[in-house]
Order: sequence, then structure tokens, then C-alpha cells
Amino acid sequence: MKEYKLKFGEAVVSFSTSDDLRIEVLKPNREFDGLEDPKEEVRKSLRAPTGIEPLKDLILQEKPKNVVVLVSDLTRPCPSHIIVPPLIEELLQAGLRQDQITIVFGLGFHRKMTDQEMKRAVGEQVFEKIKCLNHDISECVSIGKTERGTPVEVFKPVVESDFIIATGNLELHWFAGYSGGNKALLPGVCSKRTIETNHSYMLLDGATSGRLEGNPVREDIEEAGKMAKVRFIVNAVLNSKKEVVKIVSGDPILAHREGVKCIDRMYKIKIERKYDIVIASPGGFPKDINLYQAQKGLDNAFQAVKDGGIIILVAQCREGFGEKTFEEWMKRAQSPDEPLEWIKKEFHLGGHKAAGFCKVMKKAKIFLCSTMDKNTIKQIFMTPFESVQDALDSALKQTSTDPSILLMPYANSTLPYL
Repeated sequence: MKEYKLKFGEAVVSFSTSDDLRIEVLKPNREFDGLEDPKEEVRKSLRAPTGIEPLKDLILQEKPKNVVVLVSDLTRPCPSHIIVPPLIEELLQAGLRQDQITIVFGLGFHRKMTDQEMKRAVGEQVFEKIKCLNHDISECVSIGKTERGTPVEVFKPVVESDFIIATGNLELHWFAGYSGGNKALLPGVCSKRTIETNHSYMLLDGATSGRLEGNPVREDIEEAGKMAKVRFIVNAVLNSKKEVVKIVSGDPILAHREGVKCIDRMYKIKIERKYDIVIASPGGFPKDINLYQAQKGLDNAFQAVKDGGIIILVAQCREGFGEKTFEEWMKRAQSPDEPLEWIKKEFHLGGHKAAGFCKVMKKAKIFLCSTMDKNTIKQIFMTPFESVQDALDSALKQTSTDPSILLMPYANSTLPYL
């Protein structure tokens, strides 16, 4: 027997197969080792950034009265505790006082972070010294419209700052192409109306994972970042162990593209065929904290499954759906067709995730291994299973005698393509 292990929340689950059942494993093309001293790499990057002067020089030249540092919320695997302390250190060395710096946690449309979560995110020393705020979608002000007509409404303390630094992690994103860069601003610290308008472009051609040029969502994000005058970014590229393998800093576009090159070398993976069964784990906590986040892994698995095939999604979903509108749409729908029709008539955040799930359901069956209520899973057109083993055994009974099977242990991060 062969045994396979997958991350599930903060634990590991396993399943076994007979020796004669062949399972192909989609691993990164090449994984870079974690940096020995990632904080030192942050310092080096700040002093030798891409496409712009060193951060300290910019601060000394421009003498901003107040600086805002945008930081990811807890749904992102960004190692803010590594990025933020040396960044704050650099700002203080450039002559800024502690009270001239504000950390704003970009929530997008997610829940507010607790003080304890903020402290864990940026480190106790930073949290005790620097003002930390949750972004509030109801306290945003307009700074204009993008060429596509997106009303850009940004959290007031960010708009009122003299110098914006965006931090984050860089990974594949199912319709914005990649995370990172100006995405810390939009959707990070924008209004509900801004986020919904931008995300509505996911229905347009080009809004796919791993694509930048011709991607309407990413192009709109970049324009909003320029309008808000994001001056500097610091992004981390992680391997599958969530270790930092590269830090990119500097110009919001040029530095971001340097990080993208690294992502592509690791995680865009060519496949020779599509598969009858795809087993996909988003990669454990926080990527499977809820169904909303786990959808990214499902979408990547969708790229590899045959029409009529089966996707086994292995996601703990300790917080259930993770978003109210997403839950309402999924529970209200009488068929997978309805959310796809609703989203075209009127775009709603959360509803876009329901449309993402239903798009997959139109092509393949979804078996869900999670801690969610089984009746709820059935109600939303998926089949619940206690274990990966049970799900695979059931899938094998529904497929041919010699099924093709792909295992995606890092489904949120790996993009298969023909």
C-alpha cells in the first residue's frame, strides 16, 4: 500500500491506495529553499529596491508627515511578522517618529482582526509601539474613477497619509492573476462599492489565474494603486512550507513583476492531459480556514479535471463559509445555474465566490472533506465525506477501471496548464 498525506487546517490527514493504482502528484516545478535570515533579506531589499530609490532615501527626500503601512489580514499567509519589524526599523532610522507611522490592516471584505491577532501578525514590539487600525469599508473617501469606471473609494486614514507602503505575499490568484503589489490597496483598504465593481471584471475574458497583461481585474487594481499614490511595496514569495524564499521591494509595478517571475518558476506547472479524479488540498491553515478561501484551490483543480470528472476538495473550513453573502447565495440556489445567472445580472461580493463554485460544478462533481455540517454540504450541491479515503473509494467506484488521478497537495498555490 502507498500512503499520501495532506494538510488539513493545522493538522495532517492521510489516505492509502494499492500499489497498482497510479497517482500523479502535482508538485512545484522547483521549490526554492527558505531564506536563512528573511528579516535581513527584507533589510537588504529595502536598501536595494527594484525601480526606485532606497526607502530611507525616499523618506529623507520627501519628509512625509505621516506614513501608512498596509498589512494583510489573517486570511492571508503573509509573514508580516517578518516583513513589518525591519520595515518599521528602516522608517525610524530615516528620522520618522513612532507617532508618524500607522499600520492599517487591509480587510477587504473580511472580518475585523482582534488586538491579539494584530499583535501576532506584526509582532509584539511593533504592536506596542505603532498605531494599528483595522480598515473599515464604511469609512472610505472617493479619489476618482478608473478608466473602466471603478469608483475608487479608499479608507480615509490611508488617503490622508503622505506616503503609502503596501506589504503582502505574492501567489497565484484565481481572477486577479496574482496577489501582491497594489492588491494591498484594492481590495485591501477600499469600500464595498469599489471592491464589488473591480471584482465584477472577473466575468470578463482575461481574468484568470497566472495572467497579468490583458487581465481586466489586475489592470484596474494597478490603476487604483497609482491614483492612491502607493509609493513602495514589500512583498514576500513563499514556498509550500510557507517559508520566505524571496523578498521584492520597490516600485509597485516593477517590483511586483520581479516576484511574479519567481512564482512562475515554482508554481505554474505544465500537464500533459486532464484527469478523471483530482484530489486537492488548499495547503492547510489559513488557506482552508473557510470555504471562501478554499475556493482558490478548487479553481486551480478545475484547470486539471476532465469534463464530468470528480474533484475531491480537502479543506477543514473551521469558519464554515467564511462570508455571509456567499453562504446566502449557495443556500438559496436551487441549482448551480442560478448563482451564475444572478452574478451576471447584479454583481455582489461573496456572490462571486458562489459563482466560482458553481462554474466548477457545471463541469465536475465536488466531493468535500471538511468539518462543515454534512446536510449543509449536500444542500449546496456537493457530496460530504468523513475522510479522504472514503471520498477516493467512492470516486473510484464511479470512474473507469483505470482512472487517471492527480493529487494537488498545494492546490491554492499550484496552477496546472496544458
